[in-house]
Amino acid sequence: IHHITVQASMSEDEFEYAYDSDASEDDQQMQEEDDQKGGGSDNDSEGSFEYTDPDEPEIDDIDIKLENEYYNAKGLRDTDNKEAKETFENVIRMEKEALNDGNDDSDGTGDKVGQWTFKALKQLLKLKMRYGEYEDAKEGYRKLLQCISNPNIDGVSPNDVEKSINGMLDRVTAMFQEVISASEPGQGSSMKYDVYDSTISLFHPSHGARPNERLWFKTNLKYGQLLYESKETAKLQTVIQDLLNNSNDSNLMEIYALQIQLYSRLKDNKKLREISSKAMKVQSGVPHPRTIALIQELGGKMHMASREFEAANHAFFQAFKSYDEAGDDARLRCLKYLVLASMLHASSINPFDSQEVRPFKKDPEIVAMTNLVDAFHNNEITTFEKIVNESGIMDDEFIREYLADLLRTIRMQVLENVIRPYTRISLDALSRELNGIPRKDVESLLVAAILSGKLDGRIDQVNGILLKNTDVHRGSNTHTSSMETDTNIGRGISSGTKGEKDDMIPWGGNSISVSSCSAMEKLMEELESLTMAVTAANSKVVNHHLSTRMRVS
Repeated sequence: IHHITVQASMSEDEFEYAYDSDASEDDQQMQEEDDQKGGGSDNDSEGSFEYTDPDEPEIDDIDIKLENEYYNAKGLRDTDNKEAKETFENVIRMEKEALNDGNDDSDGTGDKVGQWTFKALKQLLKLKMRYGEYEDAKEGYRKLLQCISNPNIDGVSPNDVEKSINGMLDRVTAMFQEVISASEPGQGSSMKYDVYDSTISLFHPSHGARPNERLWFKTNLKYGQLLYESKETAKLQTVIQDLLNNSNDSNLMEIYALQIQLYSRLKDNKKLREISSKAMKVQSGVPHPRTIALIQELGGKMHMASREFEAANHAFFQAFKSYDEAGDDARLRCLKYLVLASMLHASSINPFDSQEVRPFKKDPEIVAMTNLVDAFHNNEITTFEKIVNESGIMDDEFIREYLADLLRTIRMQVLENVIRPYTRISLDALSRELNGIPRKDVESLLVAAILSGKLDGRIDQVNGILLKNTDVHRGSNTHTSSMETDTNIGRGISSGTKGEKDDMIPWGGNSISVSSCSAMEKLMEELESLTMAVTAANSKVVNHHLSTRMRVS
């Protein structure tokens, strides 16, 4: 058996073959023994080739040992936590000894660290966080940051650092949220502060040990969002101020989005309008569609709080499109708010008729809102209230906040349609038409309609009847009949009034205030005429007495 050494030449797919004729007798003997045992000659002949590449550096034994030890430790994570940690610690110790052999660290720059130390520290930190060892995890994260900040770190790219830090911060955030849900906030809060504060300090663009504006900015945004979710307003305001003082203009939109969330929770509409206006004027940078969508959604909520339902409807529609562009599931939530604003605006346009919204009409999460808006436009108040009570729409806190306004809007809409053909109708009949709401609620709706000018009429509370002012203008006979008990009043309709639409003032005709002013003017004129008549009569009496006295004298 002869050894052939294959050497790669400079050109592609060309090799130099060196024929070795000095094969040892031992090799020949081993081959003969294999042949006698039935070993295939093909496999043995392949094994007799040694492939070498002159450009490939020789692999150091220590690198192989470190890699093997590292992956052995990873294999123990799910079976033996203690042994896995000890093996990772051994990886760190082995690489430190290998890299710093003979180095006395006299220049004070610190020991050299390599990629296996970096990886082992990450795995140790994950293990400690998995098993709830919070204090040890804090110490482990401090060591990881110390490794990253070491000027002698080797084999770890900035991209590796950023990816690892972001991953660790996501784990800390998830762990903190789990702790909060388990009603044990004290255990996770301390680590949350330490991890984020130490990371922000290390990468701070102005005074950090390892300045990295991109990573610092992302970490601050994550921290701000976590503080917002945990309702820590004071600390959140500090984070926002730090961002405003040390960030460039291209990041303003993300900062404004965080500010808008803060002021939305505080219900500070003045500040909310101010920041929203600034955000809409930002020209620098290309913000993520999700950031734009968040600003537009919160702007819609701001308009809702100010009862500006038309503006809210527009804002929610724009937010829905931005979420859809980003592929964010929040688009469904925003679509619900769009439908809500559309109904409160009493718009005759169905939002599901738009090209952007139509594809979501049959989505399981949206079907209830689709049926709700259909019932709203068809004035089917019974179906409307059934959907509200049974579909789970009210599980959303924001929608639940406007339930009373929503019910009042559809009731007013139904009331308008019921009253239109009649000049007189009982409050009990209106109550039945409005799905059996109390009579006092019917009176409240009618009063609101009269005061807003939508209805020209008056309420006879004694007999429980709504009288349109057309009854008064028809003369005394109609007025007298309105005071009588009519057999049809129980059904809610006065006899002979339906169908007399030519003489009827339509919904929204004259307001009660105008009618009252006209009656007052007429009364003043009559009083003035009466005063003049009395004065004239007194003058006649005085003249009569004077003439009588003169005749007597």
